[in-house]
Amino acid sequence: MKRLLFVSILLCLQLQVEAQTDPITQIHGARSQAMGNLRVHGNDAWSYFNNPGGLAKLEQSIIAVGIDQRYGLKELGTVDFTGSWITNYGTWATGISRFGGKLFNQHSIGLAFANQLGIVSIGGKIEWFQTQIQGFGTANSLIFSLGGILELGPKIDIGASIFNLNRGKLSSESTQHLPTGISLGLNYTPIPQLEVQLELEKDIMLKPVVKLGLEYSLKEWVHLRTGINSNPSRLFFGIGISRDQFSFDYAYGQNQALGSTHHLSLAFKLAEK
Repeated sequence: MKRLLFVSILLCLQLQVEAQTDPITQIHGARSQAMGNLRVHGNDAWSYFNNPGGLAKLEQSIIAVGIDQRYGLKELGTVDFTGSWITNYGTWATGISRFGGKLFNQHSIGLAFANQLGIVSIGGKIEWFQTQIQGFGTANSLIFSLGGILELGPKIDIGASIFNLNRGKLSSESTQHLPTGISLGLNYTPIPQLEVQLELEKDIMLKPVVKLGLEYSLKEWVHLRTGINSNPSRLFFGIGISRDQFSFDYAYGQNQALGSTHHLSLAFKLAEK
């Protein structure tokens, strides 16, 4: 029975890497997911997970929670919390994420800091990452990530994010490295109501993924979003509603091989910068 469970876990791990569902490689926040699983230019509370450099662009301190339901399997679900606080010295943020079910789950908790240096926003993050397999024990590791955004003009930015820069392993006793990758992105705003993002993501062990996302604001508080990925081909749609201090985002994703995903995010702004 244990051997069968072990094989099942290995298959689950492979599925996580290919489907980008684990806390390290997963894109967090329904806005980013609705625009095609974009990582670099979120510039919101979820920048803690996706690109810590984007935290420096926050205008207000904020807390947010998110829930992902993937492919109809609660074992591939994720629950997140993140909070960001703006200070005179930069922006601090923390986050907690839990992925998986009872037999196999992964947790992360960490701290990030970002600052604006002229036209460059740069940030870093350190995380404690835990993998737990029922009947086999628990493994822990530390992960370092970096990110930044460069403003080239009023309508265009470029950015980059490197996750697991130190190539952390599953545990100190393991030879298996956790996923490591880099994302490069371009953000273009031709008119105030329209935002276009193009991104290339490359895990060092996988083929590159090209991502394209669009956001159109019907009004200041209603936003329509869509996106597409290559390798594998995936489509995304979503909507965002923001009123006063609150915002709500929903995203739907479709993977031809695995099925559909649903993502919900709620955020509350705390104070002005």
